[in-house]
Order: sequence, then structure tokens, then C-alpha cells
Amino acid sequence: MKALVYHGPGTKAWEKIPDPTLLADTDAIVQVDTTTICGTDLHILKGDVPTITPGRVLGHEAVGTVTEVGTGVKTRQVGDRVLVSCVSACGTCRYCREASFGQCLGGGGWIHGNEIDGTQAELVRVPFADSSTYPVPSGVTDDELLMLADILPTAYEVGVLNGRIRPGDVVVVVGAGPIGLSAITSAQLFSPSLVVAIDMVASRLDAAKAFGADVVINNGQQDAVAAVKELTSGLGADVAIEAVGVPATFELAVDLVRPGGHVANIGVHGTSATLHLERIWDRNLTITTGLVDTSSTPTLLRLLTGRQVDASRFITHHFGFDEFDAAYDTFSRAGDTGALKVVLTR
Repeated sequence: MKALVYHGPGTKAWEKIPDPTLLADTDAIVQVDTTTICGTDLHILKGDVPTITPGRVLGHEAVGTVTEVGTGVKTRQVGDRVLVSCVSACGTCRYCREASFGQCLGGGGWIHGNEIDGTQAELVRVPFADSSTYPVPSGVTDDELLMLADILPTAYEVGVLNGRIRPGDVVVVVGAGPIGLSAITSAQLFSPSLVVAIDMVASRLDAAKAFGADVVINNGQQDAVAAVKELTSGLGADVAIEAVGVPATFELAVDLVRPGGHVANIGVHGTSATLHLERIWDRNLTITTGLVDTSSTPTLLRLLTGRQVDASRFITHHFGFDEFDAAYDTFSRAGDTGALKVVLTR
């Protein structure tokens, strides 16, 4: 088969490698029909995730068709069309029993494109197929369903639920890329009084408005902290969601919240950020971090099929599997190309 192989920071190639095989009786092999690129993949290519070694196939999101199953697989069979979750779950360890699949102790967690070969390939091995895939529902396109592999559950769980958004809250989302837009989408399910998006790229601020942000702030042109305080009678936001993954945006998110507020960090950080305890020790802040568990995927599937969430609007570009270089280029230059999510189809 062919797959997108990581060869160290800044280097990748769409090349021929051996087909995956079943390694455990709970594995399935899935033919990848549709996949996408995540901001985490860009972090990997920048060298921000040094645990990922050269030779690894990238990617952790896919919709595909089951081509082979192990003898221990109970609920999937050859020919089934499935969503491959970005997080795998053994289903039996302490964390899986608590629905904290991202912390799985039994060989799951974020493994595709990280600890094992990923989904930017013609075929992928999926461990724990029963608990790590979801049947494709009728009436939903592959493109829409693909958004539930990672960005929508990540923003919903790590941003909105961790941030404990309540009706009437003022919510500020720092970063209006795909994850930030997913956070804006998810936040609206909880009836905030005001949603503010902060970014430095005009096209992404335009997207934030289209996705439902009430106010957008270009923090390259104005003081975002002062602007949010003006909007909130000097208090600050109830919840700030960090959706970029660089020190400046995390530190900004902390400065944006009111005393007693919540900071929910979603971004993948490759370098250290400063926690200014000298400024915040007496402000009663709650700061959360997290890796998505995908425990919300069944809920989001119901919202998607019920058309309470529109996943199709995240997708701005389509490519074929032989166009990975062009897809990565387009996605990495989102400020110039206007890319949100790019979809690659067999």
C-alpha cells in the first residue's frame, strides 16, 4: 500500500510500504476511504512531538471500510463502513471504565500516527475495533462524519465541558482555526450570552463570525485583554478556551478570564509557557488541560444526524490521496489559503 510516512522534522513522503496485518484478535484492518490533516500533524512535522520517530505513518482520523477482522472482534465485520476515532480504547482498564479513553492503560489512547502507524494511508490497522470505531449512520456524508474523528469531540470535551460553560456565560476562544471554530460551535449548545473569537488572521476571524461568534478581535491590531474587559464591565470572560498551542496564546487566555473563571487549554504545546502565579494566585482560577477521550462521540453523532450540528462547513478543500503534499501545503498556509479542514479521498 501507499502511506504518508514521517521522516523527521520537516520531512514526509507518500510512499509504498507493507500492508498492515492483524497483530491481535481484537484488531481490524480498515481501508481508508477518507482522511484529513490535523493541526497536531503540523506540530509533529515542526518537531514539537519528539516521541514520534521517523518511519511512522501520520494521521489519526478516517472513515473507511472494514476489510479484515480478528477472531475476537464481536461487533464489526468485513464490509462495514466505520468512523475510526482518533483515540483507541481497550475498554477494560481503569481509565476506560471511567470513559477516560485518552488515558487508556491497555494499549489505547492516542496511538494512531503516534505510537502505531496512522490513517493517512490506504489501509490502517485499528486495535480494539469494537470500542474504537463507530458505524457510519445513514444520511451523513463521509466528509461530515470525519469531523467527529477528532476536532468536534476535542473542542467539546477539552474546551467546552472542561471549561464548564453555563447559560449566560461570556466565552472567549483564543484561536479561530478548526479547533477554535469547533469550540465556538460546541459552546453555543450551552447558550452563552456572548462568544468572542480572538485571532490575528482576518480570514479566520471572518470564519469565526460565520460560525456564530458575536464579537471578533484581531489581537495583532488591538489589546485583546482591554477589549474583553470593556465588553464585560471590567470583569473579564467567564471561560477562556486556548485553541492554538503556543505560549503567548495560553498566557493570553489566563489574562482574559475574570476572578473565579475557567481557562480550558486545548492546544498542543511543544514549548514551555509561563504560568504567572505572581499575578493570578489570588484570582481563584481553574485551569484545565486534556487529551480528548472521544467519550462524547455518541452524543455528537446524534447531534450530527439530527442536524443540530453542521459539520460540513468546516471543510474548505478536497484532494485525492496522490495530493498529500498539496493538501499539507494548503492546510499549513491557512492564513493565505483560507483552509479550515482539508479532506483527502481515495
